[in-house]
Amino acid sequence: MARTSDIEKAAEVLRAGGLVALPTETVYGLGANAEDPTAVSRIFQVKGRPPSHPLIVHIGDAGHLDDWVEDVPPAARLLAERFWPGPLTLVLRRGHRVPLEATGGLETVAVRVPDHPVALALLSAFGGGVTAPSANRFGSVSPTTADHVRAELGDAVDFVLDGGPCEVGVESTIVDATGETPSILRPGGVTREDLEATSGRPLALPATSHIRVPGQHPSHYAPRARVVVVEPEKVLAEAELAQESGHHVGVLLPPTLSDVPVKAHAMVAVPASMAAYARGLYGFLRELDQRGCDLIVASLPVEEGLGLAIANRLRRAAGPRSTV
Repeated sequence: MARTSDIEKAAEVLRAGGLVALPTETVYGLGANAEDPTAVSRIFQVKGRPPSHPLIVHIGDAGHLDDWVEDVPPAARLLAERFWPGPLTLVLRRGHRVPLEATGGLETVAVRVPDHPVALALLSAFGGGVTAPSANRFGSVSPTTADHVRAELGDAVDFVLDGGPCEVGVESTIVDATGETPSILRPGGVTREDLEATSGRPLALPATSHIRVPGQHPSHYAPRARVVVVEPEKVLAEAELAQESGHHVGVLLPPTLSDVPVKAHAMVAVPASMAAYARGLYGFLRELDQRGCDLIVASLPVEEGLGLAIANRLRRAAGPRSTV
């Protein structure tokens, strides 16, 4: 776990234009000084991320929001007060402190306050905003431990803060809050149901949006193995067919089938709790990669609560044509 001296060192690295891997409650982020265009550009280089793909600016307190954006509608203010610190990102109009390098050239910026003591301590010690997409190569499985970061990015990161395993395990929910009626651009760690209870109105979940945000690439959160997403009742048949076709098949087995024999190379029985499933999802995908699988059959959870975020990540990992 990160010590005070580690946090002070990480703040120094950020001030010098370096990159710091930092823990959040969702996943580990690859952080840079949000006001340093050169440092921000280095994030894209290290990740292999397209420069048009926006980053999230992490700030230390909801009270600092007006320092980074131009306008905060009442609905956005309400969501920030309710869910920050926490796994909610708000897309608002860019303030003058945010360089276009951090927004993919857009006049909107994604902002959140992370709910992790190490991340908050770093933001306090640094005294500014930190752009921090997930600390992995673009499109691959997000890291939920410091070891995941070291294994994937190695010396490309100037300093790694170890804050232990991430508690939520999937990225933040992204909400377009630029207008009076918010909409969900990416489901994540704050559920649609909780957002609607706070807003007092339904929130749309559009299939496409004119606002570019993280996680919208056709293939994202993907392991090395190809992922096929199926309904729960098709898992066993799909796994058996692929195994007989010569694949080394890994299976993410739903709780209802946890006691059923599976013809596969490797199998992970996912938890019945959606919170536990979300926390372990990326670790499960990494495990099946490490066990030599070249194809992963995953069943879709019920798309409510955190199940909506899990289903979104599985579909993105599968890509546009890998759902049966």
